Amino acid sequence: MKKIFLILSFMSILCLSLFNLNVGFAAENLDTMSTFSAAEPIMLAETSSDVTPAAAGEASESAPVLSEGNTAWMIVATVLVIMMSIPGIALFYGGLVRSKNMLSVLMQVFVTFSLISIIWVVYGYSLAFSDGGVNNDYIGGLSKIFLKGIGTDTLSGTIPEFVFSTFQLTFAALTPALIVGAFAERIKFSSLLVFMVLWVTVVYLPVAHMVWGGGVLATLGAKDFAGGTVVHINAGIAALVGAIVIGKRIGYGKEAMPPHNLVMTMIGASLLWVGWFGFNVGSELAADGTAGLVLINTQIATAAAVLGWVFIEWLTRGKPSMLGGASGAIAGLVAITPACAFVGPMGAIALGFIASIVCFYAVTWLKNTLGYDDSLDVFGVHGVGGIVGAIGTGIFMSPDLGGVGFAEGITMSDQVYIQAIAVGVTVLWSGIVSYILFKVIDATMGLRVKPDAEREGLDTSSHGETAYHN
Repeated sequence: MKKIFLILSFMSILCLSLFNLNVGFAAENLDTMSTFSAAEPIMLAETSSDVTPAAAGEASESAPVLSEGNTAWMIVATVLVIMMSIPGIALFYGGLVRSKNMLSVLMQVFVTFSLISIIWVVYGYSLAFSDGGVNNDYIGGLSKIFLKGIGTDTLSGTIPEFVFSTFQLTFAALTPALIVGAFAERIKFSSLLVFMVLWVTVVYLPVAHMVWGGGVLATLGAKDFAGGTVVHINAGIAALVGAIVIGKRIGYGKEAMPPHNLVMTMIGASLLWVGWFGFNVGSELAADGTAGLVLINTQIATAAAVLGWVFIEWLTRGKPSMLGGASGAIAGLVAITPACAFVGPMGAIALGFIASIVCFYAVTWLKNTLGYDDSLDVFGVHGVGGIVGAIGTGIFMSPDLGGVGFAEGITMSDQVYIQAIAVGVTVLWSGIVSYILFKVIDATMGLRVKPDAEREGLDTSSHGETAYHN
């Protein structure tokens, strides 16, 4: 627990530092962009680029109309997010572990994604996106369990609700798959699956509802366009807690544990980069001008983060690495995720560059100082990058920095304060509940494979197969 408290303190300092950041550049205002309502649950907003201003009043009083263009785009976006997970995350993680654990990581990601897909349609979608009545500030209800009441003619905004629910399914299934990397090469497969079901139920679904489903954080005005808090901070904190509770790999810090296939990791990172456009641009739920802003911001923030990581690694270690470039790309993608519809292109570049530098020190200096074994740096990249992005959203959405502006009566300091509250709620909820879940599972089932099985490798000891044959 001491390490967990130390790390939470570090994140508090990070938030305060970003709050007091004296940003030294200004970009031209995006006059064509509208200001988002502080209480608007972004991912549930009904948007339609097909409605003309003259017909806006009439359309607002009529039933939602299906947009074939928006629907086609959202189907493509959903498939892109699936590609991020399988094969994207699987290959990215698989290349980073030792060859004897390659298939185990692929299996963990593949089955986790499949398992949560089923959980989502049984009760996950309902708890995240339906009205929770007296508990609606924190969790939805059960009115849509088994997707009850949804048919082929049921719309969510301008797209079929089946499409919206499937798009959200990919987020719910991808998020726990990210956690896998923190305790790769040592967790029991059965315990992992139990944890994932419980974690999605009691951690992911409440946070998703609070931010995107009309809950308390949406009402407060927290801005998280595509998952900085819901996905990346949520997963990053759970990953950190899991790495600490399960403990270090045998031989960690005493013997070399290099990635066995960086080519595969680069392929996985590239698939993540491409698929992330479905993740971010798809979160607009429409093919419109805001989607175009999200598109350019996602690309250039990621590119800036690659350059930032390569620069700081070159400066401090003498040589830039492919792994560093790939890590920078993921850090940039994570950081721009909550901000992509609210900041201008220059703000996106700055945010990506800053995030890569902060994440570099999180996966090098911070991890070494505190001594935890986050195998594939899930916390250092997703957790820390998500925090930088969430707080940075409150800064760079300022119109003076090229952003879309704040809601009426909200200043930069107000928005940063709101963002910090959303970060704090996510950190505490995910951290505390994840710790309880890990300890309960450890006491009942055991979390870790036996030492002999770990030394042999999880491919053969847990799954009876090997990735490579001589």
